[in-house]
Amino acid sequence: MIKILIIEDDPELALILSNYLTKYDMEVICAEDPYIGLSLLTQHNFDLIILDLTLPGMDGLEVIPKIRDITDIPIIISSARDDITDKVIGMERGADDYMPKPYDPRELVSRIKTILRRTHSAEEKKEKKEETFVADPAARTIIFKGHFLDLTAAEYDILSMLIQHKNGSVSREQLLYESEHIDDDSSIKNIDVIISRIRQKIAKIDPDHIYIKPIRGVGYLLTDRV
Repeated sequence: MIKILIIEDDPELALILSNYLTKYDMEVICAEDPYIGLSLLTQHNFDLIILDLTLPGMDGLEVIPKIRDITDIPIIISSARDDITDKVIGMERGADDYMPKPYDPRELVSRIKTILRRTHSAEEKKEKKEETFVADPAARTIIFKGHFLDLTAAEYDILSMLIQHKNGSVSREQLLYESEHIDDDSSIKNIDVIISRIRQKIAKIDPDHIYIKPIRGVGYLLTDRV
C-alpha cells in the first residue's frame, strides 16, 4: 500500500484529499503543522509527500530542504500561490512536482502514480548496480566497495541498521535499544562514539566522501549518493 504524508493547514482540504486517496489504496497521514510533519517523517516510512506552501510557523519552501535532510522521497507541492518564482524555488530545492490549487483530485492521483512509477523504475536500475554497502546477516559481515569492514559486534549492529534504513533517518534511541550488543543502560552519547569509529573505518577505504550523515535532533542517515 502506498503511504502518503500530507502537510496541509487547511483541515477541510486535507480531509477531502485523504478520503479520495484512500479509495485508491493509499494510506494517508495528515499534519497541519510543518514541524509535526517533519517529526512524522522520522517515525514512518512514507512513499510520497504532498506539501502546502502557506503553513504556520514555517513557509513550505523552507520545509523542503529540511525534508531533504531526512529523506529523498518524492514531494508534490500543492499550493494556492500562483507565483512562478515559488514553483522554480520549490523545484530547485528538491520538490518533484507542483500543483496549483484548485485542482481535480483525479489529477493528483495520476501525478502520484506517475512519480512513483518513475521513482521505482529508477530504484530498480540502481539495485542492479553493485551496492556500496552489502551486509551479510548470517556471517555478520559488511562489505564496503568490495572491502570487508573490520567491525566490532556493536559497530556491526549499528551499521547494519543504517543499511536497512538507507536514505532514511534512524534515531539514536532506535540504534541504542535495537542493538543486540549495546547495554540498554548505555548513554545515547555512546552511539555517537560508535558512529565515529565506523566513519573512520569507512574513511580508510574512501576518505573523500561522508556516507553517514547526522540528522540534527534525530540521529543518523546512511546514503551512498555522494
